[in-house]
Amino acid sequence: MTGHRVPDGEIDAMMRASRVLIAVVAKSLAEIEDVVSPAQLRVLALIASRGAQTLGAVADDLGVHASNATRTCDRLVASGLIERSENPSDRRFLQLRLTDAGTRFVADLMAYRRTALAEIIGRMPAQDRQGLQTVMGSFAEAAGEGSQEALPAVLGLGF
Repeated sequence: MTGHRVPDGEIDAMMRASRVLIAVVAKSLAEIEDVVSPAQLRVLALIASRGAQTLGAVADDLGVHASNATRTCDRLVASGLIERSENPSDRRFLQLRLTDAGTRFVADLMAYRRTALAEIIGRMPAQDRQGLQTVMGSFAEAAGEGSQEALPAVLGLGF
């Protein structure tokens, strides 16, 4: 904590906004729940944002034992959303990467969320939207969220 007192009104506004954001994420997850589990979606998001990953990196990111990560990834391989290949720099480790279908799946999910957010933002008065990019960008940076496309943090509320 920085020791700065944050006015209750600012916190209340962020709490209300967070409920809206969570609702958008929850609705997008409901649209895909029969395709992948939340853990599988976290794996897809991790690979989409960071590129090819090892099984160990996936296990670390999920906070699970490697055997659990293996089962999660096996299901994604079976569904055709990720593929395993040799790591050219160290053949002892396999790389996990998105297939074309996996890339489309993640892109479609993000497009759904972008559309939902655009509809909400579009209902705001233009003068209220003027500082939105700066304020929300600053908020995301304060939370350690670098790029707007850094999916794991966004997807990480469990996803």
